[in-house]
Amino acid sequence: MTKTSTKTLPDIQVPDLRGKLAVVTGANSGLGFGLTGRLARAGAEVILAVRNEEKGSEAIKRIKEENPDATLSIRHLDLASLSSVAGFGEELTKEGRPIDILLNNAGLMMPPVRDETEDGFELQFGTNHLGHFALTAHLLPLLRAAGTSRVVSLSSLIARTGRLDFTDLQSLRYRPHRAYALSKLATLMFARELNRRSIVGGWGVRSVAAHPGATVTNLQITGPTHNGASAKVFLAVNEASHRIGWMWQQIDQGILPALYAATSPAAAGGGYYGPGGFGELTGSPAPAKLPPRSLDEADARRLWSLSEELTGVTFPAV
Repeated sequence: MTKTSTKTLPDIQVPDLRGKLAVVTGANSGLGFGLTGRLARAGAEVILAVRNEEKGSEAIKRIKEENPDATLSIRHLDLASLSSVAGFGEELTKEGRPIDILLNNAGLMMPPVRDETEDGFELQFGTNHLGHFALTAHLLPLLRAAGTSRVVSLSSLIARTGRLDFTDLQSLRYRPHRAYALSKLATLMFARELNRRSIVGGWGVRSVAAHPGATVTNLQITGPTHNGASAKVFLAVNEASHRIGWMWQQIDQGILPALYAATSPAAAGGGYYGPGGFGELTGSPAPAKLPPRSLDEADARRLWSLSEELTGVTFPAV
């Protein structure tokens, strides 16, 4: 009689988060939805920071079907609008509750035609990097008030191909992959520079970066079809590749590096985590390989200063 083996999917142990407050951007779908569910299951109160409040309500309903005791609420946040980001920050500041975990998760991936945010930034750079940069600045007093808080910023394997072209951060010479890679490299460099500044300034904020490897999410659909664009060939190839088991993983596994970064006592400030399997595509969380360009401290400081200038927000001087 032949034995059949069942593959054990990777997972991590999440500590007790009762009494903790978490904010998750893009919490209504994909990685954000998965992260929200796991944080709530561990006892954290989670604020779903979403652009579409109807989808946010549906997400809460789905989470509560599995975890009726989950403490969840919705706040409107459009990362492509600096006024929306400021309003979100003002609302939470008025409430005055310290924030223990900020998950900078939301993002947009490779729209085929260049588009801009409300403030005139290239959409991916403006949403993925600048929006989260400004959000973190607005929430910093609440993160500091928690004493030992975490900020986790979601980068991507594609950051390895990213290049900070300071002459064209807004990708006027637009190529979808190039602009996306730039935004995700910027996100990674922001996470590491935030941790450095937190240490120097004594802010008490541990900043960590993570990437989900190759995880099947709606990100691979919403970006290429942005504004009704046709992406039949791209989507067909993408769907075909999803059938290659060793190359892709599902959301329950894709969230693990960010979940580890947000909750594990062993997650290092300034660290970068991704799947530990072949090519960092799938597997249990492990330290990820840092792209050489992300290690340029002078570029990180320059990017920080430019980001303050572009967004009009400032962090404490260090």
